[in-house]
Parts: sequence; C-alpha cells; structure tokens
Amino acid sequence: MSNELLLSSIIFVLIGIILCAVFILSKYVGPQDKTGDNKNAVYESGVSNPVGGTKLRFAVKFYLVAILFVLFDVEIIFMFPWAVNVRELGFFGLGEMFMFMGLLFSGLIYIYKKKALSWD
Repeated sequence: MSNELLLSSIIFVLIGIILCAVFILSKYVGPQDKTGDNKNAVYESGVSNPVGGTKLRFAVKFYLVAILFVLFDVEIIFMFPWAVNVRELGFFGLGEMFMFMGLLFSGLIYIYKKKALSWD
C-alpha cells in the first residue's frame, strides 16, 4: 500500500471521528428544550407573533413576476459564455446575439403591453 493511500485513509477516518464527536458533543453541550414549545412555535422572517392565518391567498401577479424573473435571469446565463468568447465567434456570433437580444426585447415589449408588470 502506498503512503499517499494510507495517509488519505487516516485523514478520512479522522474526519469521520471528529464529525461524530461534534454531533455527540452538541447534543450534550447545546441548549435543550424539554417541553418542545420553541420547536412548535411559528417563526417566519423574524416575526414571532404572526398576523393572519396560514391559508392566505396570494395574487397571481406575485407568481407571474417570479416566473418572469426566472425567465430573464436564465437568459443572462446564456449571454455570459457569449461575452467570454465574443472574439472567437466573430460577426456571426455577434449577429446571433443581436437576434437573441431582439427576441428577448420583443418578449419584454409583449409583457409590457399585456400590463403584466403593472401593480394596481
């Protein structure tokens, strides 16, 4: 057996032992809630006393804005590799990116004309 394999095996075993020890120590050293009141309490975004019920209905506009954000955010991901390789792609790649941006812009105009982003 090589020295590197032996050393890496010892390191993995030590990491496992250390992790187990940390979990066991956190059980005994950490704060303990015997009644479970804190675990069953409602806590959301720093508000300890929530107002209203849990069956609240949200407007569809929230979901629409979230979907549009994800859609346009993913399109930015497609633009990054193009920006990195713009010199290698030449004018053909530039034309393709202008077509892509035009398609995105036409989608944004469509969304604007449908008034999907206007809040009442």
